[in-house]
Amino acid sequence: MITRRTFISTTASILASSAVATAAQKLDLGIGTYTYHSLSIDDMIVQLRRLRILEIEMSRGEFMLFSHPSPEMFASVKSKLDRAGIQCVSYYTATIKDDGDLDNAVRFAKMLGSRNVTGDATGDILKRIDQRLTAEGLTFGIHNHYFKQKFAYESPEDVLRALSGLSNTMGASLDVGHIASCGYDTVDAVRKLAPHLKMVHLKDVQASGGEVNVLLGQGIARIPEVMSELHKVNYGGLVAIEYEHEGSVEEDVRIEVEYARKLL
Repeated sequence: MITRRTFISTTASILASSAVATAAQKLDLGIGTYTYHSLSIDDMIVQLRRLRILEIEMSRGEFMLFSHPSPEMFASVKSKLDRAGIQCVSYYTATIKDDGDLDNAVRFAKMLGSRNVTGDATGDILKRIDQRLTAEGLTFGIHNHYFKQKFAYESPEDVLRALSGLSNTMGASLDVGHIASCGYDTVDAVRKLAPHLKMVHLKDVQASGGEVNVLLGQGIARIPEVMSELHKVNYGGLVAIEYEHEGSVEEDVRIEVEYARKLL
């Protein structure tokens, strides 16, 4: 017979074990492949394997919609990633302007085996993206960005307004570097967008009002606090390092991955 004391003790033990398991759960670290835009696909894969990165977002410029990529490009890179044991969990499209772009975004995401599409869109097409991706079993993350000219999605509030009235298919691909560049608090952005997060782009910047990337932890993006807040909100998606820098980046990215792994 289970006594009241035994029941309470057992329940407490289960809850304590659950809390420990939750606390021990690490964030999932990957890389946004724009980081390696100056390398060939083959050389990029060499770097990913060297760093033991198993998940990526495809965000290289030649695969974005405005570059008019061919289906053959996606088939080729998917084959190479499969052989390397690397999964492309998200496809970065850049701007989706019309139904033709939407068709290609879905087609290419599926060719990559991705479950999420990251990009931006404004107006009525957001509803069509919602309907189409829901039907296709995909999700969509609105990407915030810093530009010298005004951009539709700079603050958490900009993204939240766009998501109002849409389904859970639609969410946010939060770039903490661009949030900082636009002058907003990165930790506050994680907290506000937590229920909607599909992807996180982990990047650090030198100062607001510009987009000069620096190594993680050396800028204003409050990277340790961002990672802590992602733990607090039980974020379960990919945290993809993005390092926007010209020239050789291999050693810098190695340092960034090593730094980020200590915060997982």
